[in-house]
Amino acid sequence: MGHEFDVKGTRTVYDGAIITLRVDDVEMPGGRVAEREVVEHFGAVAILARDDAGRVAMVRQYRHPIGRRLLELPAGLLDQGGEAPLAAAQRELAEEADLAADSWHVLVDLALSPGFTDEALRLYLAEGLHHLDEAERVDEEADMSVEWVALDDAVTMVLAGEIVNATSVAGILAAAAAGRAGTALRGVDAPWPDEPTALRDRRLGEPHHERDRG
Repeated sequence: MGHEFDVKGTRTVYDGAIITLRVDDVEMPGGRVAEREVVEHFGAVAILARDDAGRVAMVRQYRHPIGRRLLELPAGLLDQGGEAPLAAAQRELAEEADLAADSWHVLVDLALSPGFTDEALRLYLAEGLHHLDEAERVDEEADMSVEWVALDDAVTMVLAGEIVNATSVAGILAAAAAGRAGTALRGVDAPWPDEPTALRDRRLGEPHHERDRG
C-alpha cells in the first residue's frame, strides 16, 4: 500500500454561498507536513439531451468570471439539502431548456479540477425528449437562450475552440465516441465514488468522513 497522506490539521478560511475554502495540513512521503488548499463544492450535474434527429440541446449563457457568453450543455449544482443527482439533472433540464426525457443514462463522470477542489460532476445522456412549458428564469438565466446543434457539428465546434466549457467538451466528445464505438452506457444507479459530500455535510451540520483510500 502507498503513502496515506494523513491530514494532521484543518481550518476553514472562507465560507461562501456555493463554496468553502479550507486549508489542510497533509503529511507527505518522508514525513514533511505541507499545506493544501481545498475548495469544497456541492457538486453538479449536466445533461446532453439529444433528440430523435441527433441534435443536442445547448444553452448560451453569460459567465461572469470570463466576461462573455458560452455555449454549454444544461447544467447546475446539486441542491445543498442532499438532492439525488438524477433528480437534479431532471430539474436542471426542465429549468434551463424546458425539456423532460424518458430515457436517462450516465454518460461520463468528471473530477473538474482535482488539484485544488473536490468539485465533481455527473453528466447524463437524456433521450426521448418532450417539451415543457417555459420555466421562469432570473439573473443570468433570464438572458439565456436554447440552441439545437447536431452532434457532429458540436464536435467540430469543440475542435475549433468555439465550445470551451470543460463539461460540454467532455460530454460532446464522450457522446460522439460512445456512438461510434457502440459502447453501452451505465445506468443511472451506477456508483459515483467522487460525489462531493464535505460541503453538504458542513451545511447540514453533519460530521464529514474522508473516503476510504484503497
